[in-house]
Amino acid sequence: MRRTLVSLPLRAALAVASLAVASLAVAPLAAQAPVITPAGDPSVRSDTVYALAADSARFPEERVLVLLDDGVVRLEPDGRGSETYRQVIQILREDAVEDYQEHSISWVPGRQKLTVNWFRVLKPDGTVVSDAPTQVQDSDVPAEMVDPVYSDQRVRRLSISGVAVGTILDYSYTIEDVKPFPERDAYGWWSVSMGAPVRRSRLVLDVPASLTPTIVETNLDFRRRETVHGGRRVYTWAKADVPRVKPEPFAADSNDIYMNVAYALPRTWADVGHWYAGLTTDAYTLGPEVRAKLAGIAAGARTREDSLRALHRWVAQDIRYVSVSLGTGGYQPRTPDEVVRTGFGDCKDKATLFVAALRAWGIAAHPVILRAGKTDRRLPTVKQFDHAIAAIERPGGGYRFVDLTASHTPWGELPYGPQGEFGIVVRADGRVDEVTIPLDPVTSNRALTRLVGELDEDGLLAGVYEESAAGLLQYDLRNTFDTPLDSTQRANLTRAVAGNVYPGAQGDSLETFDGRDLTATPMVRLRFHGGRAATRSGGTVVLSLNLGNMEQMAAVADQVEAQGPRRFPIDAERVIGPYERDAEVRITLPDGWRAHLPEGVHATSVFGEFRSDHAQEGRVLVLRRKLAGARGIYPPERVAELTAWLRAMAKEDTRFIILEPGG
Repeated sequence: MRRTLVSLPLRAALAVASLAVASLAVAPLAAQAPVITPAGDPSVRSDTVYALAADSARFPEERVLVLLDDGVVRLEPDGRGSETYRQVIQILREDAVEDYQEHSISWVPGRQKLTVNWFRVLKPDGTVVSDAPTQVQDSDVPAEMVDPVYSDQRVRRLSISGVAVGTILDYSYTIEDVKPFPERDAYGWWSVSMGAPVRRSRLVLDVPASLTPTIVETNLDFRRRETVHGGRRVYTWAKADVPRVKPEPFAADSNDIYMNVAYALPRTWADVGHWYAGLTTDAYTLGPEVRAKLAGIAAGARTREDSLRALHRWVAQDIRYVSVSLGTGGYQPRTPDEVVRTGFGDCKDKATLFVAALRAWGIAAHPVILRAGKTDRRLPTVKQFDHAIAAIERPGGGYRFVDLTASHTPWGELPYGPQGEFGIVVRADGRVDEVTIPLDPVTSNRALTRLVGELDEDGLLAGVYEESAAGLLQYDLRNTFDTPLDSTQRANLTRAVAGNVYPGAQGDSLETFDGRDLTATPMVRLRFHGGRAATRSGGTVVLSLNLGNMEQMAAVADQVEAQGPRRFPIDAERVIGPYERDAEVRITLPDGWRAHLPEGVHATSVFGEFRSDHAQEGRVLVLRRKLAGARGIYPPERVAELTAWLRAMAKEDTRFIILEPGG
């Protein structure tokens, strides 16, 4: 499957006239995929690849130039196969040197075999600077101490000497799948477009002639080549002079620009679900100790919902979360007895325990496997999945989804990662339901700050500051108060919050919440006094506003316009975010004081909404601001509408309000 920044050679494209590949000498188009070994690649002459090196002046904006990006993949029906990758990279700028001096390749011992074919540094004329890595080390993937991720992968790290501006790095390696898991399941992804210009790109996929892989081509402006010989079918994608795709702000993932190819062995989602169900047949049995634990958990529950809430809290919080990478073969969950005995589990362990407990209570529930990110529904394979949650059948139909790894997510909610994503609900008999996880509306993700105070004639403010949050915006507060504050921490936090309200403010009566209490509203409330909010200037008083301002939106608009004509669709969610932020300030002024209020700003578009309102109601100065994001994918032609909206918001740059004392 596909790696990092850059890729590999051209070979079979001589038959494609649009590629104009006369500058690269390759062997005549073959019916079989080349066999690449440490002895070399018989299908590509390296000297012609190195001849593609260019004067850096031709690419003033580029750090590197990819001379060759090549992948040769062999697949068998049982999932065995090999992947050989080669990249030839010319270093154009000094700031790229360090990035290419160190490399790492990961593989799974016991299931895969890694062969480094070559790693060398050369001058453009082919003179060898170094012909092998100066240091090679194999090591385990280290696990983090917090939310550790355990993997059976190994990493080979290679240190390369001689890399400098103008040199060429040429490397190749092969990974063989000798014991695929699961069997008859394979998946790969190849990007033709890259983060650097590519002089020659080639992907070769070699399969038995009797096998028709599932292939998804996206945005290709050239056609693949297919040949059949000796019982093998060879697909070849070859392209010359692929320009770098320049990123654009707020670009949508769905676009007609990035060219890529994805492939998988022919399967259905039903096949995937049936395999997972068979893998977990015996995973839902509860021993007497776990059953006794469940009885204790439900002992104080008065309703079914109380029992579900208590079970959710126990699995999500009392069973410590660790992660075992699904991509390295860790698909099979441990038994609930083992998870409870050890006190920890990964996503599938927790989901399995939760489902098993519900089934023991007579409640229909099932595991859900999915990806915490985009899944291509056209390519059924378990290798697209990296996460597991649970689904509870609703009495009237449909499911309630629960992510047991999210210890700070209240019952009835989901963390943002799985929302809107594709998954399959796996029933005990192997039947599957293809589902899209519900996506909370933007209004569910909300943060509110509120300040209510009274200003004295000396410009000092006393009052109450409070902050609350919901949805995806709640987690900063929950993490902050995950453990009780000691007296020193509480005093420090009181000073910090008060000081952020206004300089010199002193705080007291700090109110917080238990971040692990999933029934509690995430909030902070503080009484304060002595905040320097206003100063006299001649016969007026200048009131400072601690609401921030929106003038930075003009700079964002400038950045968008500086990109030149836009190519990418605009993802509205990426402009502001899928949430709302509201702020309200209510300040009681001294008797007889009047405020000179600026006009409010109301800016609404398909990309979001901003409102600011200022009013004086008797002695009370009322200031409100609301910034809300939106969702939707819009064509690049609407970029002018986007920048106009950003600049409209930027008109709210009020930092001060002039107060006129009475009398």
